Amino acid sequence: MQFPHVLCSVKATYRPSDMDVSGGQVVYPLHRCKTIHLVRHAQGIHNVEGEKDHSAYLSPHLFDAHLTPLGWQQVDNLRKHVHTSGISKKVEVVITSPLLRCMQTAVGVFGGEGYTDGIDVPPLMVTDAGNSNHPAISSLNCPPFIAVEGCREHLGVHWCDKRRSISEYKPLFPAIDFSLIESDDDVLWEPDIREPNKDVASRGMEFFKWLWTRKEKEIAIVTHSGFLTHTLTAFGNDCHPDVKREICKRYQNCELRSMVIVDRSMIGSDSSVTDYPGKIPSGEDMPSDDTCIPSGEDVPSDDTCIN
Repeated sequence: MQFPHVLCSVKATYRPSDMDVSGGQVVYPLHRCKTIHLVRHAQGIHNVEGEKDHSAYLSPHLFDAHLTPLGWQQVDNLRKHVHTSGISKKVEVVITSPLLRCMQTAVGVFGGEGYTDGIDVPPLMVTDAGNSNHPAISSLNCPPFIAVEGCREHLGVHWCDKRRSISEYKPLFPAIDFSLIESDDDVLWEPDIREPNKDVASRGMEFFKWLWTRKEKEIAIVTHSGFLTHTLTAFGNDCHPDVKREICKRYQNCELRSMVIVDRSMIGSDSSVTDYPGKIPSGEDMPSDDTCIPSGEDVPSDDTCIN
């Protein structure tokens, strides 16, 4: 499995000679690839306080931090971009971390445009969810949304990274699917143990493997800076150093980058929907009339008989 702009693997080491033969290009079957749009959440109240004083992350009043007014402006700007670029029409599912700031960002960027008279469906987000001072967001004319624990931020110690119970979230985000989260309470966050960086990276690798169990070929993922930084560092080691840096550079608030993951290990089993087998019916090719050789004439060599 891979995860770069170009097809670079996890374990290999980049050597210039590796890329000389094909000029750095790689060919791979389309049906063994997925396009993913990675988004870091917009500015949260913890970002503002943490930039002033890093110890603020230890404060319980930042529990499950929500977006700032500037964060919502960032969401609006990214929403405009995904619509003008056409991304919003291509995304088949939105995966989000089950933390308030990520769900607010996810529904704000990829949610529906508005309600239609006579259609009664639950909203993605209710009015003023999470102190947002934001109107409700429709679930019409948009992809499904799924909350997944695997793409959460660093676990432990920092109160901004502790989530609420799922039973608290459901009334705020009625149309988000929380069924993949096993525990109502946050049993992963511990007040005195911070998840090691290598464990975040390992969790991220497992998350990308899980993506291959899904049928969708174009997926948006709304997650966190730490999760993205430590996970992506494991990829791109056989790419040009500039590509490696492009993959691994730190995400800004509400930044989106589109990448491709490739199933080199045959995790995915979907067959191609665009390949065409050609020769139908099956069987050996029969020579056409103009390839018949009159008796008495020399038979051409194989390389001159190809039509």
